[in-house]
Amino acid sequence: MYHLRLKGDHYQMGVKRGTIFQKGNISFPLHLDAFQLEHGKQSEQILKKYFPEVCEEIRGVSDTIGADYLSFASWMLCMGCCMYNLEQNIPVEIRGCTAFAYSKGGRVIYGRNNDLPPFLRDGSKSEIYSPVNGNRFNITTSSFINGEEGLNEHGLAVAMTFVMTRLEKIRPGFNSCFVVRYLLEKAVNTDNAISLLMDLPIASNCNILLADKSGRMVVVECTPTDKNIREAIKSGGDSIVCTVNSFTSDEYAPFDDANGDDYDSGKRYKVVVDSFTNKIKDDYLEETKQLLMGKYGFMCQYEDPNFETVWSSIFDLESLMIYRAEGDPRKKRFISDNRLHGMKFGR
Repeated sequence: MYHLRLKGDHYQMGVKRGTIFQKGNISFPLHLDAFQLEHGKQSEQILKKYFPEVCEEIRGVSDTIGADYLSFASWMLCMGCCMYNLEQNIPVEIRGCTAFAYSKGGRVIYGRNNDLPPFLRDGSKSEIYSPVNGNRFNITTSSFINGEEGLNEHGLAVAMTFVMTRLEKIRPGFNSCFVVRYLLEKAVNTDNAISLLMDLPIASNCNILLADKSGRMVVVECTPTDKNIREAIKSGGDSIVCTVNSFTSDEYAPFDDANGDDYDSGKRYKVVVDSFTNKIKDDYLEETKQLLMGKYGFMCQYEDPNFETVWSSIFDLESLMIYRAEGDPRKKRFISDNRLHGMKFGR
């Protein structure tokens, strides 16, 4: 996993990344068919309307590596949305992932297993951003510029999970990974993030988990036409939210097009919720690690050699400390990452 720091003007941050790509002789398979290219072009206009700064960052990359900006932006906006002709496109649209947050004993903890084809593991990144006129944040990603999860300086965690969408339902808009990036940079707490998210056009089905250091946490189930706020499960004074690769509310279950082919989402969801009640008692960090490692039930024990947990994360939302296993958590130790903590608290 790469650990990059980016700060300042968005275009220049893009130039810095593009220079790194150049030095590494990294090229990009911009293989888009007519549907994808048109989807990308229309989505870029929406991205530019709501988040023009990130378009400048993309332009900084494309200018530096000599790629056509609109083709490059279109390719990025098709990720996690409509990269359906798998042989010609990277990343392959096979995505698991379990994300959750809970409030217990005065602590607010977030956890995630990011499940992907293993070829994406070595190129994954944990990046610290300090953008001009935006929040400072850590974002973890199997791509770049956008991401699957993150934590910002205000103690707001944002994460996505992929939900299958039939091609004819996809609309121009933000893909889930750009939603994560946008909310990390713009929002200060869960309610602020909900307000911003409700205004965004969404391209395809996804779940967006939001949790802040006050303990306010929700999952927003998103489709191209509507959004549903799924509130936390309460247990006494404690609460938990969890999201997998399906819509778990009764109202939105019919929008899920996976037809059950979702890498045991139901099992993973049940293990998290049951563990919150029965296993996570006192040593929250250690017990959350045990949960992510599959000690309490099925979480990362995939038998498919082409699909695995490529990283696991734990965030402490108050202290801004991050703990990450860079690979299958059964094989890799959780290492502390205090970069965001140090920026916020000066240590």
